[in-house]
Amino acid sequence: MSNSTFTEIFGDFVSLFFPPYCLGCEDVLVKGEDTICTRCLAEMPKTDYHLVVENEFHRQLFGRIPLRYVMALYKFSKKSRVQELLHTLKYKNHPEIGFKLGRIYGAILSGAYKNEFDIIVPVPLHKTRLRKRGYNQSAEFGKGLAEMLGIPCQEEIIERVTVTETQTKKTKLLRWQNVSEVFRITNRRQVEDKRILLVDDVITTGATIEACAQELLQGMCKDISIACIAAAQ
Repeated sequence: MSNSTFTEIFGDFVSLFFPPYCLGCEDVLVKGEDTICTRCLAEMPKTDYHLVVENEFHRQLFGRIPLRYVMALYKFSKKSRVQELLHTLKYKNHPEIGFKLGRIYGAILSGAYKNEFDIIVPVPLHKTRLRKRGYNQSAEFGKGLAEMLGIPCQEEIIERVTVTETQTKKTKLLRWQNVSEVFRITNRRQVEDKRILLVDDVITTGATIEACAQELLQGMCKDISIACIAAAQ
């Protein structure tokens, strides 16, 4: 019996007693599925923003920062499956959700957008939050995208220098003031003349991604595009 055959049989045996479950709906995953079941992936509402340059998400940020492409995999709404999945990614120690969704979106973008970006830059966490959480959920999404698009995901290019307060109950002005001076480029040579794909997990008002993009633009990048797991409608 080969090692691969033994591993497969052993895996099937373990699954009888400890079946893997979907991190979206908690149903048992069938053979061939991992992390998120096929039904959840089919039912979560996609934006298809990658098909239209001047989409709703692009218009939301128009005039605030010069952007090339603005894209999101899913539509975000409160008390939805998308929100529950993002909460699990962010707070329940499941970074594999971000990587899985990054690979899924990377596969979607790999046709028309295969050679449109030089590097992927995740919106950073402050080092204290990174230590507490153990991973940056946006970076996990970026790594999945990077694998499918064949370009590097550079986590160290920009850092968050202050811990910001929660944005949930702030006005648009207060949200911007809360994040306007929290990012700093650590290596300008890696930014200069680069086509950057800036990635985040979820975007609501866009204040955080705007502030991060502004700092990268000051580093003289060639252009900036945005991709996120989900965007509020």
